[in-house]
Amino acid sequence: MMCAAGLRCPGCGSSNVVEDDLYSQAQMVCVDCGSVVSEGTLAQDPLDGTAVSYSRSTAVSKKPCRNLIEGLQRVKAICRILRVNESIEELSDKYYNQAYRHQSFINVTLHKKHILAGCCVLISCRLCNWPVTMGTIGYLVDADPVEVGGIYQDMVKVLDVNAPIVCITDVMQAHSQEYKISATEVPDELSENSRDLTKRAVALVELAADAWIVTGRQPTPIMMAAVYLAWQSLKPSKLRLGFSLSRFCQLARVKQHKPAMKRVAEMKEVLCKLGKELPWSSEAVTPDSVVHQVGDILQNRNVLLRKALESHEEALQASRTEEAAASQIPEPGAQTADELPVQQNGKNAERTEQRRDGDGDPRTGLQRLDSPDSNWGKRELFAPPCVIHCKRKRVEQPDVLRDVTGDEEISDSEIDSYIRSPQESREFALSQRILSEMKKP
Repeated sequence: MMCAAGLRCPGCGSSNVVEDDLYSQAQMVCVDCGSVVSEGTLAQDPLDGTAVSYSRSTAVSKKPCRNLIEGLQRVKAICRILRVNESIEELSDKYYNQAYRHQSFINVTLHKKHILAGCCVLISCRLCNWPVTMGTIGYLVDADPVEVGGIYQDMVKVLDVNAPIVCITDVMQAHSQEYKISATEVPDELSENSRDLTKRAVALVELAADAWIVTGRQPTPIMMAAVYLAWQSLKPSKLRLGFSLSRFCQLARVKQHKPAMKRVAEMKEVLCKLGKELPWSSEAVTPDSVVHQVGDILQNRNVLLRKALESHEEALQASRTEEAAASQIPEPGAQTADELPVQQNGKNAERTEQRRDGDGDPRTGLQRLDSPDSNWGKRELFAPPCVIHCKRKRVEQPDVLRDVTGDEEISDSEIDSYIRSPQESREFALSQRILSEMKKP
């Protein structure tokens, strides 16, 4: 061993450092504490020719865990399926790396981490104004949209990102492109331009929103119903009108949603209410014939909505006037109001008020909750379907089939019904005496 001059041990500060030649590479070792002061060189840097130490030559960066790698691959796969641009894919990777390492998501289940990948893609698409719905992400990650929404809200709070809320009309363009009805895929009589189809479908969705059909509903069935009616109304030929929604979905190679048929009926009902207000509409507007007038209705939507509401108010006012006049007409042969006594006039006035109020309580004059007139949605021209077709609350029936043992307690209100009057007691005694005489031989 040879002592190295000018070297000191960083551990103990000793200058007693010698060269150790026991191994293949020479090392400077401290005699006092035994620590390595300087490592030997294995190679030279090809750029500047300096020696490369052993620690630099074999050092490796820390690899990410397996779940993080799989999550990033899942993010990449979702981006490729949605065909987003490169900036959205890079932003999704960035958000997934941040959210995965956060304490709120580091110890969750693999299923939630799987959903987290879809949520990162969703928030990146919304920030870059790319039309993607939460239902689409839920379908791609095979999870319930409610569960996806909960993880999405948690992730937005964790990352402190202000994601814009996407309107249903913003995603119509992406949804319309899923229908394979271009000229290269279906016959010319059934084909339709994607741009015209999207424009007509967006107008139908806006009309449905004005008529309270969109509120609180799933967006996909509404968009499917709008695309179907738009496809029929752009060229309302006999061939297209003969296609049902299921046949149209088979033609366009999309999966039909069950509520979409109800949304079609609700949209046609609104179109019929507006079609009746068209000045040039000579024939009666029906759900089957209103498809021919969809273009005119959408073009004059605001005017027709205002006219329909005014006509409905006038009809309600006329019906109220007729009911009030009918309630004041005296019956043939009946006395006039001046000839009746004061008490009788009060009773008639009470009956008149009950008739005006509809089916009400005769004691209070208030309207019963189970009366059909109590549903305000049926009196309005445009109201949410959940109000018009509201479900009545189920009234619990008393348990009449319970076993009677005879030991039940009698309430104070029922005692009077068990007490007999003197006349009932005499009749009961007489009947008992007659029965006993009949039984004697």
